[in-house]
Amino acid sequence: MLTPLQVYNTLSHKKEIFEPIHAPFVGMYVCGPTVYGEAHLGHARSAITFDIIFRYLTFSGYKVRYVRNITDVGHLENDADEGEDKIAKMARLSQLEPMEIANFYMNSYHQDMSKLNVLSPSIEPLASGHIVEQLTMIQSLVEQGLAYESGGSVYFDVNKYAASNEYGELSGRKIDELLNTTRELDGQSEKSSPLNFALWKKASPEHIMRWPSPWSDGFPGWHIECSAMSKKYLGDHFDIHGGGMDLLFPHHESEIAQSKACNHTAPAKYWMHNNMITINGQKMGKSLGNFITLGQLFSGKHDLLHRAYSPMTIRFFILQAQYRSTLDFSNEALHAAQKGYLKLMNGLRILRGLNYANPEGTMVNDAAEAELKKLNEDLLLGMNDDMNTAMTIAALFNLLKKINAFYTAPASITNVSEANFNFMKQQYTAIVGDVLGLVEENTADTNQLILVLLDFYKEAKNNKDYAKVDEIRATLKKQGILLKDMKDRIDWAYDEI
Repeated sequence: MLTPLQVYNTLSHKKEIFEPIHAPFVGMYVCGPTVYGEAHLGHARSAITFDIIFRYLTFSGYKVRYVRNITDVGHLENDADEGEDKIAKMARLSQLEPMEIANFYMNSYHQDMSKLNVLSPSIEPLASGHIVEQLTMIQSLVEQGLAYESGGSVYFDVNKYAASNEYGELSGRKIDELLNTTRELDGQSEKSSPLNFALWKKASPEHIMRWPSPWSDGFPGWHIECSAMSKKYLGDHFDIHGGGMDLLFPHHESEIAQSKACNHTAPAKYWMHNNMITINGQKMGKSLGNFITLGQLFSGKHDLLHRAYSPMTIRFFILQAQYRSTLDFSNEALHAAQKGYLKLMNGLRILRGLNYANPEGTMVNDAAEAELKKLNEDLLLGMNDDMNTAMTIAALFNLLKKINAFYTAPASITNVSEANFNFMKQQYTAIVGDVLGLVEENTADTNQLILVLLDFYKEAKNNKDYAKVDEIRATLKKQGILLKDMKDRIDWAYDEI
């Protein structure tokens, strides 16, 4: 009997049985990238984590509306309420339009995600495209007395909210502790309390990105955009809200407060957070200057890299750890990931060549049948246990041993039933490709392979083995390659026909 799907809910700090509460779809909102730089390994982990959840829910029969936003405005330099908008600053220094910066890095992010075989979300809203929705929520908070205007900016009043609600329910932080640890920032005098956060910021004269509002020409705060976009596409209350562990506080905590104040209900039933990637035990990230971009990983051009690593190697490396655990970067770990990935791909290749053939009168072995059935069922145990891809990969390797045994001794296939054998093929293929999102990469150098065949072609011609000559020509022609017998050499070209 398989276990029901369980997910770890950050809000309750325990695993809960996943029960979708909305028909006809499961609503999932994930905080996507801020597009002011190239995607790095940390971005990849978050994207792959929620890609896996999206894939597995779909595989399990759920209809999923997956919303992943793009932050293209409102993310300030110090990740608080002061400083310059990161995209606007880059645009000013580069003498470009902010949307040129945002589009460049958004396209780069999409290209990297495509290489990693991360599925596109159902909806991918831009923060700058939902200013009206954000202004509507801010106005509601002001009218309720839970937000106030100061110097043209609008701030959420955490203490007023906390008088009748729990602020800190997601992160477990207490108001008194937060007050004691909050650092003073420039512009703090605008706030009635250092805990309050910006819903709307008045734009300085040199600020490029600005919109009109009842309070000032300005731009939205970082937290309000996710509340507005999740509400628009998933409603007041939806199933899953996710993101990186670094967003738990203050971003997601603030989302809960402003959404509950506006909509009078918690925004999400389950909160899921992927953990960080570390280098020598230290968090990898832009703010620490120790991050490695995906482009550098794919090319090998970084001081920490011994060589280039393929997208599927990176994906497998990330999947080797359960999403809530830390994952430490090293070249050794990436090399091991490449070996593991290739083992699974070899399993797919072997499976394609295995067929069931049971001579008449051959009896199924009960022990072998039960063993294969358990190996098949074990593939889902990890996924049903809070999307534990590490456990799923271990189960795949256990099943791969049986697949290799069938490959080396085809007669042993008759020990199991045809239904069980075919289910093994279907299940292994589906878990590797549809759920884990691992696909075969073309690792061969096409030009070198053709040159090897040209050597065989020359040898066949010299030996007057014209049957072999014709066979090599025909084989290459099927692949769109045309051999050219020239006076001084043999060459090839792409067949234009």
